[in-house]
Amino acid sequence: MTKHIPLSTPYLTGSEWKYVKECLDSGWISTGKYISLFQSKIAKYTKSKYAVACVNGTSALHVSLLLAGVEKNDEVIVPSLTFIAPVNAISYCQAEPIFMDSDNFFNIDVNKTIEFIEKETKLVKRGSLSSPVSVNKKTGRRIAALIAVHTFGNAVLLDELIKTCKLRNIKIIEDASESLGTIYSSGQYKGKHTGTIGFLGCLSFNGNKIITAGGGGMMLTNSKKIAERASYLTSQAKDDPLRYVHDNIGFNYRMTNVQAAIGTAQLEKLEIFLEKKRQVYKDYLKGISLIDGLSLCKVPSYASNNHWLNVLKIDQKTYGKSSNQLMLKLKRNLIETRPVWRLNHLQKPYKSKQSFSVKRSIDLVKNSLCLPSSSNISQGELKRVLKGLRV
Repeated sequence: MTKHIPLSTPYLTGSEWKYVKECLDSGWISTGKYISLFQSKIAKYTKSKYAVACVNGTSALHVSLLLAGVEKNDEVIVPSLTFIAPVNAISYCQAEPIFMDSDNFFNIDVNKTIEFIEKETKLVKRGSLSSPVSVNKKTGRRIAALIAVHTFGNAVLLDELIKTCKLRNIKIIEDASESLGTIYSSGQYKGKHTGTIGFLGCLSFNGNKIITAGGGGMMLTNSKKIAERASYLTSQAKDDPLRYVHDNIGFNYRMTNVQAAIGTAQLEKLEIFLEKKRQVYKDYLKGISLIDGLSLCKVPSYASNNHWLNVLKIDQKTYGKSSNQLMLKLKRNLIETRPVWRLNHLQKPYKSKQSFSVKRSIDLVKNSLCLPSSSNISQGELKRVLKGLRV
């Protein structure tokens, strides 16, 4: 019987059962030692001073934006081509997104973004604020932050973007939900992990990520003050836990001990997963290069990539099929693929929001397809996928 090949599934091969059983046997399923252990191990792995666990990647983004000072009616720059989570996190702050185009690595187009900041914004001194703020010339609103999403594990080229944003007092939040294990290999940030360079970095441990906790997220920072504030906000802002005193509005964004136990076990296997992912990329690159009209999305040369998800680019004229036609063909053969996301500036809740020269992203969405990329995909399954890609 032909077996279904999933897009990206958890690879549970280590101490997950052992650690979870310990939580269940002890009764510590909500709070417990694994939360602090997972935080410390993630901090050590990413070379961050602090890591603060939370319920998922979206909550990490939400709290990070609040900590960056994003307020009602502010604006936040974000790529249109991304999962909707960072865009929704902006809305949770009652702020407005400004949508940017993407480059050939599916990341925010740095050149266009810098062009927008330099030409479409101005520095203005406002009220009691000690430093001038960047104001959108079109809307008059303050641009408080930018979310740099490291899409599919591809590192955003941050060097010039950070310089520009620093001059304009725009804080950068890194969405490293898909890029745990990606490390810059050249440039100003050589040796740095994605998620450790901006004001805050955000991770996700959703079931399809390179390591999973069955959910969960994490915020990375080198500031003790920011880490303490993040922990405070994600645990209902308890000023006196015994007497239930709350001086601020907080959130029930805590990670559970059971989730942290799974995440701790997964992290112990991360280097193995990374090696497997790199081999899957090499196998796809070799096999797809032999098929006219198809190519594998290349990865940036300035970073060691985690290869979380492999993306196929389709030249419809040469290949003879659209991405949708190919997806349906593979589905009939029990091979799961998916298109990249619908552009967020075209989503119903965000159609009226500002976008800036979003062009390349349209082509990327139309002519791309995400391929099965699980860490535990077998050689036989890879051969089936490659066979299915042949016309």
